[in-house]
Amino acid sequence: MLEIQDLAARRGYVTLFSQVSFKVEPGEALIITGANGTGKTTLLRMLAGLSHPLSGKILWQGREVRAFDPVLRSNITFVGHAPALKDELTAEENLALLVKLAGETVTMSALREALQEVALGARLTVPARVLSQGQRRRIGLARLALVPRPLWVLDEPVTALDSAGIALLTGMIAMHLSKGGAVIAATHQALDLPAGAMRQLSFQ
Repeated sequence: MLEIQDLAARRGYVTLFSQVSFKVEPGEALIITGANGTGKTTLLRMLAGLSHPLSGKILWQGREVRAFDPVLRSNITFVGHAPALKDELTAEENLALLVKLAGETVTMSALREALQEVALGARLTVPARVLSQGQRRRIGLARLALVPRPLWVLDEPVTALDSAGIALLTGMIAMHLSKGGAVIAATHQALDLPAGAMRQLSFQ
């Protein structure tokens, strides 16, 4: 599915990482760990096609792809560390906007069902500014259900989630893997995923 060959990144005059290579196949989850500032978010943004590596190659289905390649946009869902919501919009409106930005079209009933599934059914028309951080994060989880992409790239996906939210997230990931999807996630917290489907990459 996705292959990385000798990837390197630099911030200013500092090399964050170099010679990073791995493959992620259908049904696999790669969990990236490491201290803050080691380049985890930088790597994820490269994989999502949002920035250029210093050197190395990113291949999708054996074909080299570069930043902003439409192939990456059509096959990867990237969920960043920040929820990326508009405070003045409701949960429902924010989710509709996120789905539209991903190039998808869904019905209002599908939007509401997705928000119900992440326990936001009673918050559909509440402005995002009054939602808790965990509830804001759940809107991003609802987007995963509405934007079908084979590869999920997740940056600190458990941030602000309570135990029920973490269980919801891990269940969604496990279901995605069982359907042949793949996940790359950077996290400081362990995810309870099937051991046979999970690998780990540690940044020093």
